[in-house]
Amino acid sequence: MADGENPPPSEPRGSTLGLRLALTFLGVALSSIAVLAALTAWLAADDVKALTHRQHTELTSAIAFSAAAAWGEDNTWAAADLSPALELAARTGAEAQIRDQTGHVVAASPGFALTSPTARYRAPVTMRGRRVGEAVVGFTNVGLSTTNGALQTDLLQAILGAAGLAALLALLVGLALARRITRPVDRIIAVTQAMERGERTARVGPIRAPAELSDLGTSFDRMADTMDRQEQLRRDLVADVAHELRTPIAVLQAGHEALLDGFAEPTEDQLGGLRDEVLRLGRMVGDLQDLAAADAAALHLSLTRCDLAAAAAEAADSMAGRFEAAGITFERHLAPATIQGDPRWLHQIITNLLSNAVKYTQAGGTVAISAGPEGNNAVLAVTDTGPGIPADDLPRIFDRFWRGRQASQISGSGIGLAVAAELAAAHGGRLTARSELGQGTEMTLALPLA
Repeated sequence: MADGENPPPSEPRGSTLGLRLALTFLGVALSSIAVLAALTAWLAADDVKALTHRQHTELTSAIAFSAAAAWGEDNTWAAADLSPALELAARTGAEAQIRDQTGHVVAASPGFALTSPTARYRAPVTMRGRRVGEAVVGFTNVGLSTTNGALQTDLLQAILGAAGLAALLALLVGLALARRITRPVDRIIAVTQAMERGERTARVGPIRAPAELSDLGTSFDRMADTMDRQEQLRRDLVADVAHELRTPIAVLQAGHEALLDGFAEPTEDQLGGLRDEVLRLGRMVGDLQDLAAADAAALHLSLTRCDLAAAAAEAADSMAGRFEAAGITFERHLAPATIQGDPRWLHQIITNLLSNAVKYTQAGGTVAISAGPEGNNAVLAVTDTGPGIPADDLPRIFDRFWRGRQASQISGSGIGLAVAAELAAAHGGRLTARSELGQGTEMTLALPLA
């Protein structure tokens, strides 16, 4: 590993999430198989029972038909040969009993008395449309009754075998899927724990995972980058404030000490100089409040659909008096352009740009504001006929508290453009500047169209 490169955070040990997910898959699979097995066994048993009942009914009718064929020519059962009917019953695993129309037994199989009354079927014996007797057939545990039990046993064995195979497959697939899901989760947990320990550079990085987890990792890294940027902004702000406050505080301290020690007289010029430093501190505190508000707005924007041209017109109306008092011609060229923005902070951006333009434009000059759609963006431009910005100063005009050579004679703290740039970035846009000495300056705000 190269020097200075941070090692990746260690994966958390002892995690049982993967095993629990795999067992969950297994439980779902076994539950599904159990429900399927129960339904299959119940439906199969019901079908076999219906088939058995139909077979027994048909056999009973066949035995009754055979008994009717043996009906005697003298229209009595006395000379009837019922052995074919009893043999038919014996061949089908049944015991039969033939009764006359009064219910007396005419003939019966030897084992009929041993059959269960609940397993007996009845069918009338008819001759020429007239009922002459009744066939009662009792079934033993042979035929479909025996087949039913064997079928259910085989079916249960097949279901158990399929359940075992399905459980094994579910466990293997569950382990594979659980590993695919839990590895990125463990990675994100490890990075979170590393950041909690103070490793600010820890990142999830690219991960092979389902789209949702991959997006989660990417979002986490973006969040970490945003936190780093905010932390850096905070540090820069503290450093900038300390630097900017040092000078007026030193002047005030030196001036007061000179007055207290008697080295200087409390003249009007001396007191006026101290008052100027106090006013400078007051303006700086106000600018710092604006900057803090802009930083907070960057994190808590209330975005709505709004018209950039309407926001520009409102800001222009609020600045019209200043342009008139300064003797500057103010022009507008506004076309509707719908964006997602926070109207309050859009007003702040545009006001800062117009205020900056009016500061650097001499009386008799011109400031123009334009807005409208350009490609995928809504673009607002503020141009002036001021002295322009030197090329080497141009890259730094959006830095906090920075003031170029052209601004040495102009009041201000160098925060207005920094606030505008921060708010533009918070809206997903960009603030740029183009200028040449003696040719004026153009500030361009580009925001995505809604």
